[in-house]
Amino acid sequence: MTVSFHELGLAEPLMRALVEEGYSTPTPIQAGAIPLLMQGRDLLGMAQTGTGKTAAFALPILHRLATDRRAPPRGGARVLVLAPTRELVSQIAASFSAMGRHLNIRVTTVFGGVGQGNQVAALKPGVDVLVAAPGRLLDLVGQRLCDLSQVEVLVLDEADQMLDMGFAKPIERIVGLLPRARHTLLFSATMPATIATLAARLLSDPAKVQITPPSTVVARIAQSVMFVDAHNKRPALLHVLKRPEVGQSVVFTLQKSTANQVALFLNEAGIPAEALHGNRSQGQRERALAAFRDNSVRVLVATDIAARGIDIDDVTHVVNYDLPNIAESYVHRIGRTARAGRSGYAVSLCEAEQRAWLRAVERETKGAIERDDDHPWHSEASANSTMRPPVLGGGGGNRGPRPQQQPQQKREGRNWTEEEKLAARRAAQQNNRRRAA
Repeated sequence: MTVSFHELGLAEPLMRALVEEGYSTPTPIQAGAIPLLMQGRDLLGMAQTGTGKTAAFALPILHRLATDRRAPPRGGARVLVLAPTRELVSQIAASFSAMGRHLNIRVTTVFGGVGQGNQVAALKPGVDVLVAAPGRLLDLVGQRLCDLSQVEVLVLDEADQMLDMGFAKPIERIVGLLPRARHTLLFSATMPATIATLAARLLSDPAKVQITPPSTVVARIAQSVMFVDAHNKRPALLHVLKRPEVGQSVVFTLQKSTANQVALFLNEAGIPAEALHGNRSQGQRERALAAFRDNSVRVLVATDIAARGIDIDDVTHVVNYDLPNIAESYVHRIGRTARAGRSGYAVSLCEAEQRAWLRAVERETKGAIERDDDHPWHSEASANSTMRPPVLGGGGGNRGPRPQQQPQQKREGRNWTEEEKLAARRAAQQNNRRRAA
């Protein structure tokens, strides 16, 4: 039986904001989680991105703030939300601000890649909701510029990605600074043993809500693969993006340099595009996402490090210009489309040396991806290839060296972000495990 937001007992200012946003019916994760959270239960939520997960925890938290008015602690926050990337931090904060627009609450963000001055100034009088990436948050705590001793609610969003990126120790340090008596929420797209262990340590008698396993999300997306030679990938990509049914699209590459080159190629071909990856400044990343949201840019060309921060309902297509070297990343990539219950399309361009990765993806999604051979660049050699894929050293999207070599970025004199270093270690570990197997 379908419920409405009216039946959930949310405060009137929240209902007004939801009406203004055009929402009337909760998604399954919202309908399952909101009543439990309004009862004060700790929660372990299993849900993919695109299922309405942010509102599932933001609405009951905002209801709490609306019905229990008090000044936030100076230099601290009543609510702390931890998320793995800058884009996701900004996106969550924007959702709190939009849904809490009639509550007169203060929301701020803390993340690296930008100066800390504005963040410190925003924190000084205290905020109701602080959305933060773990690294910069600990930096501010270490400088005694942020006090977490009075946090009432802790949310860990995309917990699996935070652990994959090496944030286990920073999370433990942050949790150690919080009051023991608090309301704790943990959301994750997957449930590896590490997440189960973390949940057991952080949550007290938690309720569990599991919505939309990966196979169900994938089932809503029409998937196809085009087998092409590497030198034909650009014209094949243009062929896909010029189809009349293709609207806003996200194109994924492995390398940051490839993302830049593909974005330049698309602009020269008359398709407005922006690159989104870890080597771009925070300002550049925010401007690229803003242009994509307002449709002045039709295509984002992104690496995996930026994948989960792209939360835009109007994306019709995802194109894997390069297949991911970690199969589970495929599900997260194509999850940029088919959001909020809509259908979507995912097209992968598969060259010969990435054929093995396609097989791994098909095992992950438990089904063969439909072949699209009806195009001028079809390569049967790529379709039947048994080549070993390249060794990758960068989860941030760089075709990396073999382990004994220096990373390409170092040779070129560029600095890796902390996110990319952590993701690179994760990719190297997974590749080592695969070779050992």
